[in-house]
Amino acid sequence: MLDELNPDTRQRLEKAVMEVFSEYDFHKASIRDVAEKAGVSFTTIYKHFGSKEKLVFAFVDIWMTKLTDRIIDHLQGIEALKEKLRKVFWLQLDYYERHCKFGKIVFMTMPMKTWMEDPTFPQPSMFDLLINVLQQGQDQGILNKNVRAGILLDLLMGFVQRSFIMWIDRGQTGSLSGQANEMFEMVWRGITIPEVPDSK
Repeated sequence: MLDELNPDTRQRLEKAVMEVFSEYDFHKASIRDVAEKAGVSFTTIYKHFGSKEKLVFAFVDIWMTKLTDRIIDHLQGIEALKEKLRKVFWLQLDYYERHCKFGKIVFMTMPMKTWMEDPTFPQPSMFDLLINVLQQGQDQGILNKNVRAGILLDLLMGFVQRSFIMWIDRGQTGSLSGQANEMFEMVWRGITIPEVPDSK
């Protein structure tokens, strides 16, 4: 759908979607709001996307892909499990801090049930990568094997989500990623087998 738009229209739509759906209640925001902000006709948007959900999710998929690509790039050459996960944790916080409107859409204004019903929700490139890293940690006897790797991922991602939401709620005081190392150590203690020393 996005590939069918000319670059200028796509750029204006991206900016408008980011602004409208990060600030408005999802159920109250409309294609007309986006059309007005973007300077693109309602008919053009509806022709390409058909609904506000498809419109938003098309851009969310693009933004999530950019985050995934950044994670893959930064993990190159990192061998130690702990440092891989530390990097993933920092990258998430840093990305949402730099793109807080996107973070608001993903974590605050967009109904999760609505997104879960869309094909873009699984994000296999990112989550398969993270699950594989966590499963390797379990196989190495470093991470807790008593729960599925998905539960470990839930703890990691849940910490990121809650931290972002409260950072916004508290007026974005300080840097979201500024205490990433200390925060990650808390997550690390929660997902590892206690007897395993940090050196592993």
